Amino acid sequence: MGASSYRWVIVGAGALMTCVALGAMFSLAIFLEPISVDTNWSRAGISSAMTLNFLVMGVGGFMWGAATDRYGPRIVVLIGAVLLGLALVLASQVHTLLIFQMTYGVLVGLAASAFFAPMMVTTTAWFDKHRSLAVSLVSAGMGVAPMTISPFARWLITAYDWRTAMFAIGVMSWVLLIPAALLVRRAPQNLANDEAGSELASEGGGMTVGQALRSMQFLVLGMTFFACCMAHSGPIFHMVSYAMACGVAPMAAVSIYSVEGLAGLGGRLVFGVLGDRLGVKPVLVAGLLIQAAVIAAYLMVSKLGEFYALAVIFGGTYGGVMPLYAVLARDYFGPRILGTVFGAATMLSSLGMAFGPLAGGWVYDAYASYSWLFIGSAIVGLGAVAIALAFPPVQRQQLQPA
Repeated sequence: MGASSYRWVIVGAGALMTCVALGAMFSLAIFLEPISVDTNWSRAGISSAMTLNFLVMGVGGFMWGAATDRYGPRIVVLIGAVLLGLALVLASQVHTLLIFQMTYGVLVGLAASAFFAPMMVTTTAWFDKHRSLAVSLVSAGMGVAPMTISPFARWLITAYDWRTAMFAIGVMSWVLLIPAALLVRRAPQNLANDEAGSELASEGGGMTVGQALRSMQFLVLGMTFFACCMAHSGPIFHMVSYAMACGVAPMAAVSIYSVEGLAGLGGRLVFGVLGDRLGVKPVLVAGLLIQAAVIAAYLMVSKLGEFYALAVIFGGTYGGVMPLYAVLARDYFGPRILGTVFGAATMLSSLGMAFGPLAGGWVYDAYASYSWLFIGSAIVGLGAVAIALAFPPVQRQQLQPA
């Protein structure tokens, strides 16, 4: 199979991996209430496992990104596949909150981070034209996850119990991810060299990782990514619980999560095409502005139809903007050190994601309401817009010191 054909195999494998890995991780939102009822652990305590997920994902994303630059993507995603299944199987059997937080929070986060940054970076190396669309399709797996993994988890919990459900998802992760990992490989040397040569020429000989991480381009990229994820992580994670608190039935509440995922799938495609045609920066800024507005609008809904309407807009925008950060990183820094640099950016985004689940748990435990979560998230979302407006032009040969 030629490079022009195999690049789409890379996209397909990447989409499957992000679907299963991040879908399994985010399914903790579906497990939150059943685990709390069964174990009497606090929601904040269980939610903190997701906070740990994102903190560990941050460190892991940087580590796996650097490993991808050095050793190639296949070994990285293969280790992630084995580790993810193991983590879920172990977490399904524990009986203390601390051990659950360690297995689900630390191990699942470390495993999940082996897929996003490495596969986004690998995909950008395979594509010159249609790069925004390609990375959007890889990250589209995250959008498919709420339509597949989350309802599957809810069905398993209803039919059996949460422990059986988590165990089954762990085994399913092995079955799907290990074969997919074996399909992954670096872009052909001639393709990588051609693109790297033109990139390095425009960079005036390239740059070190240290120079890249100290540049204004990276500072703005990383802080925008951080604020964007901090804004939407709490509303995403607590949406099912919030809808149930508003009187929506449990399975219908999960369907809101699924609608968000479907909209995110469409949003990724739309934003990917628009990014290729209009430029990444204006599309990103517009998406961040819409995201902030729709988070605030959740304060005014209570019926299932209203939740669906906002879920379409919310899912479409937060799903659509996420892949654009990888394209911006590639435009700014070129392919040679992209794994390490984008891994560092995803580390900042993961720190942002870590705030939301725990903050939402604290807010609910303190006030028996999620209102302050949505107010705070909307304000942070506007902050992301303000930072994004400071993006420097893409001129790699004149990296600006931070």
